[in-house]
Amino acid sequence: AGIGFARAHRIRYVTFPKRLGGLAMLRPYAVTGLIALLAVAPAQAEIARIKQSSGAASVERNTQRLTASPGLKLLAGDRLVTGKDGRLSVTFIDNTRFAVGPNSRVSVSEFQYDRTRQRGTFVTQVDRGSLAVVSGRIAKSNRDAMKVRTPNSLLGVRGTRFIIAVAQ
Repeated sequence: AGIGFARAHRIRYVTFPKRLGGLAMLRPYAVTGLIALLAVAPAQAEIARIKQSSGAASVERNTQRLTASPGLKLLAGDRLVTGKDGRLSVTFIDNTRFAVGPNSRVSVSEFQYDRTRQRGTFVTQVDRGSLAVVSGRIAKSNRDAMKVRTPNSLLGVRGTRFIIAVAQ
């Protein structure tokens, strides 16, 4: 019955030489384990896109330095860096908008958003420079959902517009 099914559906059986011994027996399990690992591993999801960029501006992602250009997808953990003449405009998937000013270093430390329930958490770190924010759905969903850290303070965002300037 099993062979008939295999022939009907053109399934090829793979056999391993006996000289491989126990290793041949482990190969199917190793492949299955690898597939399961890939299915469970979290993929980095897009959280925002750069809408406008001018002057010296880049995105630091792990050890990479990417040129900040319109359309570039941002991931949680990315750091936005601008030079003396740099500016960035960013829109997040919850409709939060950032305007990053010159000589700035802004990190998106944490970003989680459930589009169905329109809830999530958003933590941003401003190390230097300026950041103008128009908050989106995350800030409006819960009192403690959006926070902005600076070297000297922690701001809780309650669904509003504001500007942060951190001296260098």
